[in-house]
Amino acid sequence: MNKLITSIVPALNEEKNILLTIDNILSAFKEFNLNGEVLIINDGSSDSTAQLVKEKMKENPNFIRMVDHNRRKGMGASFWDGVDSAKGEIVVMIPGDNENDPREILRYYGLLKHVDIVIPFIFNKEVRSFFRNIISSFYLTIVNITFSTNFNYTNGTILYRRSILKELDYRAKGFFFQTDILVRLAKKGYLFAEVPCELGLREEGVTKAITFFSIVQIIKEYLRLVIDYYFRITKKVKIQFSVNSLTAIRRNKNERINT
Repeated sequence: MNKLITSIVPALNEEKNILLTIDNILSAFKEFNLNGEVLIINDGSSDSTAQLVKEKMKENPNFIRMVDHNRRKGMGASFWDGVDSAKGEIVVMIPGDNENDPREILRYYGLLKHVDIVIPFIFNKEVRSFFRNIISSFYLTIVNITFSTNFNYTNGTILYRRSILKELDYRAKGFFFQTDILVRLAKKGYLFAEVPCELGLREEGVTKAITFFSIVQIIKEYLRLVIDYYFRITKKVKIQFSVNSLTAIRRNKNERINT
């Protein structure tokens, strides 16, 4: 299996990191012999991010594309614009800050022969501050208790089969978006695997993940998921899986065996 994979790269004022991010993704595609494209989502940057990407596109016209936002829309909106614009059957989000080594998740690409989602979890948490780890642990505990899940991490460089994302009828746009996606898809019964990945250190700039605005947005989207999960399910219906998903293929195979 070597289907086209689209690496969605949201970038907001990442002039110091974006070229290294692109080079690392292209290098990982080559190292693992993957058929891939890099799709930059320039999220209203006011620095030279867009210009640097355009110059890079001239060097690699067949492998790099860009979607421009004329104003900042946020990480979630950037991801979903990437999903809609992607040419690949598989998508993965690699932030433009060069904190995540794409090799860490792309090494597990082969698991998509068996599941529809590959979810990384960080095994070297010590690279982050004590405060950041406490916040992450608290966040994950709340999510797992609320929705009866057992995720190790929900905000990383997740590999998705694009077809199952396209069938979701709600799209969170804030930093909660990947948690929202994973809970909805896991509760539908889609198969996933969790894998260990190493996190690097951001070399330039500061993280935009923890701000007052992002926290407020997370709370709003969390409450929306609670309402959808607990109060908007009026009757049980047979779940229909995307016909292109491995979940559908494996479940149909089991049903044939058991009949």
